[in-house]
Amino acid sequence: MNITKAIFKCSSERISQVPKDALRDVAFIGRSNVGKSSLINMLTRHGGLAKVSATPGKTRLINHFRINDSWYLVDLPGYGYARTSKQLRGSFAKIITDYIFKCEKLHFLFVLVDIRLEPQKIDLEFINLLGEHGVPFGIIFTKADKLSAAQRKHAIARYEQTLLEQWEELPPRFISSSEKQMGREEILDFIEKCLKAEPSDTE
Repeated sequence: MNITKAIFKCSSERISQVPKDALRDVAFIGRSNVGKSSLINMLTRHGGLAKVSATPGKTRLINHFRINDSWYLVDLPGYGYARTSKQLRGSFAKIITDYIFKCEKLHFLFVLVDIRLEPQKIDLEFINLLGEHGVPFGIIFTKADKLSAAQRKHAIARYEQTLLEQWEELPPRFISSSEKQMGREEILDFIEKCLKAEPSDTE
């Protein structure tokens, strides 16, 4: 896929505010500080499209970006905020769950995880929740440039082994680095194929 146009459409506090057109959503989510904004900017080659912040948990709204006038890239709030109150964390969780489980525009969801870390409980719980609700999703391992090729292979094998304790079949998996432009073509090619498929084909 060649992205020639990427523009900010809107920010939403609830799913009733998301665009009402027929374009499909491909959404990105992950824990705070996983590198989501950098990945979005790398995929679109638009350095300032998603705001990159040194403060984890900066994204608090559902942000829609219109891509090539044919689909939406959706930047979702992160989960697991360490520096916000329980009340705010609860409101973020509702934004996330309402969108993922109730928004009919959602076609596919990418869950971002930091390849350098052991499988995190909150990520695994979120992934299992997606499975319980039948949400089509894939996993993007971020910050791959921080590890050697051998370390990356070991980290992914460890993650896959952990997932297979709960899953019979693994979701699509991608390795990325925003700094090195790693994984861009693979992710965009997958999105292109995904958008051509019927929603049931991605589950």
